[in-house]
Amino acid sequence: MNIILITGASSGMGVEFALQLDNVFHNIDEIWLIARRKKEMLEVAQYLEHTTRVLDMDVTNKDDMIKLKKLLADEKPVIRMLVNCAGYGIMGDFSTSDIGDELGMIDVNCKALTQMTYLCIPYMKKNSRIIQLASSAAFLPQPNFAVYAATKSYVYSFSRALNRELRTKKFYVTAVCPGPVDTPFFDIAEKTGSTLAVKKLTLVRADQVVEKAIKDSYYRRERSVYGAWIKSFEVAAKIFPHSAILEFMRFLK
Repeated sequence: MNIILITGASSGMGVEFALQLDNVFHNIDEIWLIARRKKEMLEVAQYLEHTTRVLDMDVTNKDDMIKLKKLLADEKPVIRMLVNCAGYGIMGDFSTSDIGDELGMIDVNCKALTQMTYLCIPYMKKNSRIIQLASSAAFLPQPNFAVYAATKSYVYSFSRALNRELRTKKFYVTAVCPGPVDTPFFDIAEKTGSTLAVKKLTLVRADQVVEKAIKDSYYRRERSVYGAWIKSFEVAAKIFPHSAILEFMRFLK
């Protein structure tokens, strides 16, 4: 049985990946959706042509991950694509933020993504793909978004290294590094802070980012960066000292 497995599949980018991959792949038997919100995933499943399995699991919950590990061992699917979209961000001053929220970002964005990847790799075969949702925040430290940016730097670095490791097995990993995307992400992120107005000007649609990510994954590209603004930001982060960019960003507030 060939499957696609998507985490964070109850909203935002996870839903968009489910909708688009449903149309792209024709040799897939099932799409597995993983998130905490079962009702939302069942609604998504109604729009998918492929047989869809809804797994209401928390990727940070040890017992849920044990259940997933057992499910994989029992059914032995071939995972043709893993898409790790589960994650969140919280803006604001670190020293006055809720430490539970800050540590939660590390748990979801880093630890859970790493564990999910580890669990799934044994069930992949030649030409399987992994898509990891990083962020353009991975290119540069982000004051007032410090932990989130650090977690996405981890995802970006981990994905690039893993891509090199897995090429010997002909598995391919793509790190997706979008800028601001029009999703419910900001509903959570801006509870304790607000993003720079200039970032909102670069807001793009989720379907555009996902379409390019799927294309880049198909072509075995190490990273996927959508839009001229974010590509320019990536280049700037490589050329200019980060201290200078951060000082410039401070004056944009």
